[in-house]
Amino acid sequence: MSFVSFEFAILYVLTVPLFYLLPHRYRWLLILIASYAFYMSWRWNYIFLIVLTTTFDYFVARGIHASKEAWRRKALLGLSITLNFGLLFTYKYLDFLSSSLTHLLGALGHPHQIPALHLLLPIGISFYTFQEVAYVIDVYRGVLPPERRFGIFASFISFFPQLVAGPISRAKQLLPQFHNEIRFNAAQVVEGFQLMLWGAFKKVVIADRLAAYVNEVYGHPKDFSGFTVLLATFFFAFQIYCDFSGYSDIAVGVARTMGFNLMSNFRQPYFARSIKDFWQRWHISLSTWFKDYLYFPLGGSRVGPVRWRFNLAMVFLVSGLWHGAAWTFVIWGGLHAVYMVAETMIMPALPKQATGPLARAMGFGGILLTFSMVCLAWIFFRAGSLTDAWHIVTGITQLTPNRTEIAMAFGTKQELAVSLGLIGILLGVDWQLETQNLGSLFGRLSPKLRWAFYYGGMAAILLMGRWGSQEFIYFQF
Repeated sequence: MSFVSFEFAILYVLTVPLFYLLPHRYRWLLILIASYAFYMSWRWNYIFLIVLTTTFDYFVARGIHASKEAWRRKALLGLSITLNFGLLFTYKYLDFLSSSLTHLLGALGHPHQIPALHLLLPIGISFYTFQEVAYVIDVYRGVLPPERRFGIFASFISFFPQLVAGPISRAKQLLPQFHNEIRFNAAQVVEGFQLMLWGAFKKVVIADRLAAYVNEVYGHPKDFSGFTVLLATFFFAFQIYCDFSGYSDIAVGVARTMGFNLMSNFRQPYFARSIKDFWQRWHISLSTWFKDYLYFPLGGSRVGPVRWRFNLAMVFLVSGLWHGAAWTFVIWGGLHAVYMVAETMIMPALPKQATGPLARAMGFGGILLTFSMVCLAWIFFRAGSLTDAWHIVTGITQLTPNRTEIAMAFGTKQELAVSLGLIGILLGVDWQLETQNLGSLFGRLSPKLRWAFYYGGMAAILLMGRWGSQEFIYFQF
């Protein structure tokens, strides 16, 4: 049941009005039922994993809070981390480890086939696992008391707008909202619908249109020359951005129409002037999770320069592995680790007092350089194998445009022109959103012009959208 499906529209229409009609004390139950129904629409039996970890972490957190002995608190925390990450490892990484060991043994002259389980990855497991682990760690650290009501806690973990692809919510920010008696707020509902409209436009009109070209080229990279593959890489950068930020906008918008506030997950990442700036704008809920629960416990920047850069590298290598159980994702994370470490050495030597044309030139140059480095890393993120990735990287030096190839992959010149125009619209809106939010941007328009944009956006989604052609990319993680 995708956000851009008829089934979700029915769930939404049934859930949200009833949410406001029900007394406050019953709303958590409605959210829990809707959330479990939403999750079970993919594969019903994996609901038991969420119920298991939710129940376990509920009692573990209460046990940690009630325990006076430090060893008991650490033991309970260790049990929670072991169970949550153990399930994640089993479903997501065990076959990857088996395959890697099989290849390693073969390379060492000891061929042996290590059996694989071939388990189907439960959708959203990487997201709700991180949310649960963060909750238990926060209780252990004394950041917040444990939730007393099991139903409220279960609703927080499974809250359907953010269950399968984030944002990864923090308990301190979201849990109290389940206790607040939410009243209907028309302005908040309008703001939520605006986010949902913009998110759906980015997903079905832009991302899924670009996906057709990207899938064709990256599915058969050896059939295309360097320029064609480079263009596909450029399009993938915007496909994944529109796909994932579109999902996040819809998630935040759905929650907003119900009176809940989720954290923003993206902030115009392709206007970043450095890799550090990029990661402060891209998948913010994940990057801040790694900062708080991995980078800081490793010592952060409060250690020597060598250890500090090691900590940075570890965060991005783990981030790469979090995104997928394949060496292509590890290399993607490793490239960002190299970028970040290099920045810590280079940035202090750059001029900091530039003004006027020099400052603008440096800013624009920083944006172009950062985007180019991110696109290079996206090759490994998107490629189906290391062989394909290497072929693409070595082939993009042949930059002679081949119109026949581009037409074969894209279908028509008109479709290529439409796609480039849509990217231009996206960048134009993002440029405006650098200094204001979407609600303020719409608020500056006259009522007639605002409604024209609403109707125009809905018409574009219905008439230009590629419905059902591409699942959200981050569902696989």
